[in-house]
Amino acid sequence: MVTGTGERGGFPDQPGDLPGDLPGQGGPAAGRAGSGGPAGEAPPSRWASLTGTRGGGAPSVAVGDRYDERFASLAASGLDIHGEASFCAALVPAGARILDAGCGTGRVAIRLAELGCSCTGVDVDPSMLARAKAVSGEVTWILGDLANLPAALADQGATAPAGRAGPFDLVVAAGNVIPLLAEGTEAHVLRVLAGVLRPGGLLVAGFGLDGAHLPLPEAPFGLAEYDRWCVGAGLTLERRFATWDGAPDRPEDGYAVSVHRRD
Repeated sequence: MVTGTGERGGFPDQPGDLPGDLPGQGGPAAGRAGSGGPAGEAPPSRWASLTGTRGGGAPSVAVGDRYDERFASLAASGLDIHGEASFCAALVPAGARILDAGCGTGRVAIRLAELGCSCTGVDVDPSMLARAKAVSGEVTWILGDLANLPAALADQGATAPAGRAGPFDLVVAAGNVIPLLAEGTEAHVLRVLAGVLRPGGLLVAGFGLDGAHLPLPEAPFGLAEYDRWCVGAGLTLERRFATWDGAPDRPEDGYAVSVHRRD
């Protein structure tokens, strides 16, 4: 059963996977809004608070290195670590333009590029993005905050291959990206993500719904609130699953993969 890449919530979901041995640390939820900084600026994202990354600066240890090591170990054990990419690729035609929002070390975007998609990855964590750039030159990588995504894409537009700065056929936010945004920015970020989709484009997001599937004591919001934010962003729910391999959604599940379409 694939929720993130083989288990619920997206790997790594085990204690000690990221800085500070954070229990239940989720996947690469970087690129989050409100990285934080000096007094008077936006509050830090939940991700920044967990990893010690503020204002886009480097964390106390290389988060990207530890994250990649964890996934390499999982792949070596025989687990499928590409559930998110396979799920998204099945929703779009070959050559589709895909934005990996909060791409982390690039695992999802790199696999989607291998499957024939035209991919852009954006992340606010420089240690993770450095790893992504070192692995693949087939993806356009952007260091930036999701809350300011249009500006980051515009800056990249002059040099990026055609279509890599949007609009996109699909935006994927895997690895608990949405729950690890800065508190109060979720609705804004969803409007931003909807805004870089072409009409009819898809937003695909997978995240935990309780403390067992998040690197947080409890979920900061539920699916009803998430769907309200999506409606406000001009997105309509098409389908929802409990896992990235398409298991039916059930009320008791602690993880959800939601597919919304831009109106």
